[in-house]
This record gives sequence, C-alpha cells and structure tokens, in this order.
Amino acid sequence: MSNSVSPAPAPAATTAEPGLTSDQLLDRILASLDDDKAEEVVTIDLRGRSAMADHMVIASGRNARQVASIAEKLVERLKQQTGRTARIEGKETGDWVLIDTDDVIVHVFRPEVREFYQLEKMWMPADALRSATLDRMRADHAAEESRGTRN
Repeated sequence: MSNSVSPAPAPAATTAEPGLTSDQLLDRILASLDDDKAEEVVTIDLRGRSAMADHMVIASGRNARQVASIAEKLVERLKQQTGRTARIEGKETGDWVLIDTDDVIVHVFRPEVREFYQLEKMWMPADALRSATLDRMRADHAAEESRGTRN
C-alpha cells in the first residue's frame, strides 16, 4: 500500500487581467457592446465629477430581449477576461439594465425607456451635450434633404 498523495490539479487557465486600468476596462466594455450590436453607445467621463466610477456608458438595445442579452454577455465576458464580477440589476425585465463594474457603470436601455430618463442630459458636460444635439440635428436635416421631405 502506498502513502503517496497525488498532486492537486493545476488551476484552470484564465485570461483574467485584474490589473486593468479603468480606460482598459472601458475599452473591453465598448468592444463587447459593439460585438452584440448595441446602438447609440455614449461614454461619459466621470473622473473629477463623481466618486462612484471613472466612466459611464449608456447604450440601447432594440427590444427587452436584446437589452438583457447584451447585459448578460457583457458580464460573462468581463468575468472571463478580467476576473471581475460585475453587479447587474434589471435584467429580468430588460427595460433598463445597470451593470456596475466599480470603475465603469453601464446602462443598457430599451429606446423608449432611454428617451424617458435621458441620463445623457444629466451627466454629459453641457458643451458635449450641445455638440451631440447639433450633430443629431445636422444628421436629421441631411436625412430629410436626401429624402426630399424638407420644405
């Protein structure tokens, strides 16, 4: 009879990168949102304006199902790639899902809910909001002209 002890299994290989900066984490989040076809993605720099996070990301999904899927996949990817466990709220209804990664807060909305709450207006600096509004107005104007609907 042998008293040998078999070695403990080696830990599973992981791609976790726990030392990511908030900017690197933001890049991962934006890539995930892009992969899942999130729409109207806006990033807001919160550094120096809020202690809750360095960045806020606001995005839309076309419907409740896509909103929930975008959020779920983002949380899974972050866990796999960075080892971070993000907190998630609202996935059950899919109207507005909040993902808190500590350094980056992500909001994923259905378009109607996003329009109702208008988080961009609360958090974006006034000059950036004016610029975004002007860009949207110019795009609407160009679209009207291309359709020949402008008077």
